[in-house]
Amino acid sequence: MNQLSIVVSFVAGLVSFLSPCVLPLIPGFLAYLAGSSLAESESRRRDVFLASLFFVLGFAAVFSVLGVILNTILEAVAYDVQLWLARIGGAVIIFFGLYLVGLLKLSFLEREHKLTVKARFRSKHVTSFVFGAAFAAGWTPCVGAVLGGILGLAATSPGSAFVLLLSYSLGLGIPFLVVGLFASRAAAFINRYAHILKYVSIVFGVILIVLGVLAFTQNLNLIANLGILNNLLLQ
Repeated sequence: MNQLSIVVSFVAGLVSFLSPCVLPLIPGFLAYLAGSSLAESESRRRDVFLASLFFVLGFAAVFSVLGVILNTILEAVAYDVQLWLARIGGAVIIFFGLYLVGLLKLSFLEREHKLTVKARFRSKHVTSFVFGAAFAAGWTPCVGAVLGGILGLAATSPGSAFVLLLSYSLGLGIPFLVVGLFASRAAAFINRYAHILKYVSIVFGVILIVLGVLAFTQNLNLIANLGILNNLLLQ
């Protein structure tokens, strides 16, 4: 595993947050979890931020457990199997990259999923945590494809799954906390620039395709080597 994989995972979290099927719903959803409306979010900023925090902790916990499980499984396989896993992981990355670019259509990834609250617990924090965990387990049209690419990247480097998914959680979680602090203003900003969100997924899809090809051909370290070469030339 190299720093590139960690950076890509962090950026993948940001892309998941910016996905057009999730981002427009987030400010109002977080305010609702906090027991307020979006219009009241400024006066109840602390409550909305805490709802955001426990929501983030919920999906981070699920991703962390998934990372530990994948690490245990992938590190236990033989070296020859790991080579095939790297090829399979590269193919998976390419597959989801093609989907994000729009060259593949998959009906099970294109079903509409909305963040809705059908049951609430006595504690608002517990409610937020549970729905954060449910968000991580869900397979929404945009988040699922990006997360699938990161899982493919983890398969190319056994033992890296936990770090990559933790980095993904940070990339996804930090913007949630920012929106939790400025929910109403974030909603206005999102509505203003919602038309460009689809291009974020396309650009990241291209990045995934390139990474997938490098992973499949066992040349993922070439990018890291280029960085080392640039550092030497600048010295």
